[in-house]
Amino acid sequence: MGTTAATPSPASAPPLPSRSALDAFLLSLRAKDASEHTLRSYETGVGGYLEWLGERGADWRAPSRADLRAYLAKLVGSGARTSVSQRLAAIRSFHRFAARSGLAAGDPWGSIATPRLPRRLPKVLEVDQIERLLAAIDRDEDAAATGRRRDPDLAAAIASRDRAIVEVAYAAGLRISELAGATLSQLELGRGEIRVLGKGRKERVGLLGRPAIAAVEAYLEDARPALLARRRVEGPEPEQLFLNHEGVPIGVRGLRFRIDRLCRIAGLPEGVSPHTLRHSFATHLLDGGADLRVVQELLGHESLATTQVYTHVSAARLRAAYVDAHPRARAR
Repeated sequence: MGTTAATPSPASAPPLPSRSALDAFLLSLRAKDASEHTLRSYETGVGGYLEWLGERGADWRAPSRADLRAYLAKLVGSGARTSVSQRLAAIRSFHRFAARSGLAAGDPWGSIATPRLPRRLPKVLEVDQIERLLAAIDRDEDAAATGRRRDPDLAAAIASRDRAIVEVAYAAGLRISELAGATLSQLELGRGEIRVLGKGRKERVGLLGRPAIAAVEAYLEDARPALLARRRVEGPEPEQLFLNHEGVPIGVRGLRFRIDRLCRIAGLPEGVSPHTLRHSFATHLLDGGADLRVVQELLGHESLATTQVYTHVSAARLRAAYVDAHPRARAR
C-alpha cells in the first residue's frame, strides 16, 4: 500500500514572493472598501518593512526575533511615536492576513513588545465655536473669486452649500468620506434622516435637526441648481449631494479644503479638522445626557470601547467647568 505525501505547511512550502503577498493583502483591504489613503499608507509601511527584511536576507514569512527587534529599533530611532505605531499596526495586520490566508505559519510579531502611545483625547469644539464656524461662511471673500472679480451669484451658491455641509456634518456626526459620498437618494428630509455608507460599506442612518434640514432645503432649492448650471461635462446629472463650483461632485480633498479654510476664518484653534465636527457631535450628545450606546449607533462604531473615549472627553470638560466655576477650585 503506497504512502500519501504530507501536504507541506506554509513554513516549509516554496516561499511566495513578498511583493505578491503584499499585493494580495492590499487586494483584501480594497475588498473591505478601505480608503485610498489607507491603501497608500499600508503599501508604503508594509512595503518598506518587506524590503528591509529582503536586504537583511530574512524570510518575510518567519523573521527571527533578532530581525524584528532590529527593525523596531530602526523605526523608533527614525520616526515620531505616532508614525511608528501606525506602521507597526499595518505590519501586524499584514502578518495576520498572511497567517489567515495560509501564506505563513503565524504572526511573528505576536510575542514582541512594542511601544504604547498615551491615549490622546480628541479635540472638541464648544457650541459657540460651531456658531463661529457657521458665521465664517458669509465672511469668505474668496469663495467665488473668478480672476480678480467676485461673482455674487456663485458666492451665494457656495455659501449655501458650505452651510449645508457644516450643518449636516455636525448634526449627523459624519466622516468626511461619508459627506463626499452622500447622494440625493439617501436623503429623507421629511423624516430628518440621511443614510450613509460608513466603513466596510455598512449603512447607517444619521439624524438631522431643524437647522440642518433648513440648510439642505435651501441648498437644494437654489444653490445646487446654480452649481449644476456651471457644469461643462457631458452625461447625466450627478447623484452626489454636494457639488463644487464647476457643478461636479466635491471630493474629500475639496471638502477638507473648504472646512479648513472656514476654521481659519473663524479663528478656531490650530489642529481643528473636519473630523473635529464628528468628535464634537459625539461629545455634545453625551454632555446632553445621551446614552453611550445610542451615540455608538449614531457614529457607526462596531465596538463600544471605541465610543467610550468620548466619556473621558466629557469627564474632562466637567472638571474644566468645575475648576473655572468653583471659587475654592480656582484658589487651589
